Amino acid sequence: MRDWFLYVAVRLLVVFLYLFDVETNLRFACLLGRLLWKHYHRGRQRALDNLRASFPEKSEEWIWRTGQRSFEHIVMLTMDIIFTPRLVKKYNWREYSYYKNAEHAKWLMQEQKGLLMVTAHYSNFEITGYLMGLFGFDLYSIARPLDNKYLNRFLYGVRERRGQKIIDKKGAAKLMPQITAQGSTLGFIADQDAGKKGVFVDFFGRKASTYKSIGLVALTYNLPIVIGYSRRVGNRFFFELGVTRIIFPHEWADKDDPLNWVSAEYTKAIETFIREDPTQYWWLHRRWKSRPKEERRQAAQEAKAAEGASGSSVPLDSTSPAAC
Repeated sequence: MRDWFLYVAVRLLVVFLYLFDVETNLRFACLLGRLLWKHYHRGRQRALDNLRASFPEKSEEWIWRTGQRSFEHIVMLTMDIIFTPRLVKKYNWREYSYYKNAEHAKWLMQEQKGLLMVTAHYSNFEITGYLMGLFGFDLYSIARPLDNKYLNRFLYGVRERRGQKIIDKKGAAKLMPQITAQGSTLGFIADQDAGKKGVFVDFFGRKASTYKSIGLVALTYNLPIVIGYSRRVGNRFFFELGVTRIIFPHEWADKDDPLNWVSAEYTKAIETFIREDPTQYWWLHRRWKSRPKEERRQAAQEAKAAEGASGSSVPLDSTSPAAC
């Protein structure tokens, strides 16, 4: 019942937001983002820590300004999701987006020989799949469903309204062979912590655990990987959709560890477009939560050594002045 009442509240809120134009709602979203930055202490601290470690050369003022702006972009994404089906049509997409270095990726999708598309939690990552579906591309996006089944059904309806198909993350592995065999495109958001069993590759100068699934699918079925982004221009409902890198199967053919190389290569491409405008990335993510085995082992040895040092100290005699 609680989930249902929350869903009803959200739908009523959407009706209210539709009374105003999208630009007004985006300005309101910026205000909410600043309030979130001010009062969500744990998320703010995590974002600050990630930014300081990723940009050690930047000033503290830049770090705080970038972190606050990233929270504004997170809230603006909510408005984008609500307004995208209402605004973006096949005849007017140029009013809301333009494309950069995307021609080659478009032809690869039209060949229908199978393709992987990779992006990150960056700006309005949702609109990419929506536009691909709008143009009739055969795209399957892998996503984790929301815990609230009513809100999840509402969100999936928005995502799938123009042809994009959503696959539950838990059952994706069974469907991947069939999807790739029919020449469809698989979409991934590839910047989440993959736990201790992930592939550890460099991301902003630190090792980050990365899911093996993208690299394994690419290697198994010899599929190119397109790394792209959607970047907001100003505070408007207008986006630059670009491709940073395309990784082709022949590139990893002679690598000693192709899985590690592919994972590192697409992660580096994600870092490239984030560095172009770091304010649009979700810095509150626990991207570096899991640590490599060697770091965990070293930390355990240091802790053990520190414990041994403290335990080897000579106990004070009960008659000594210090004991008294």
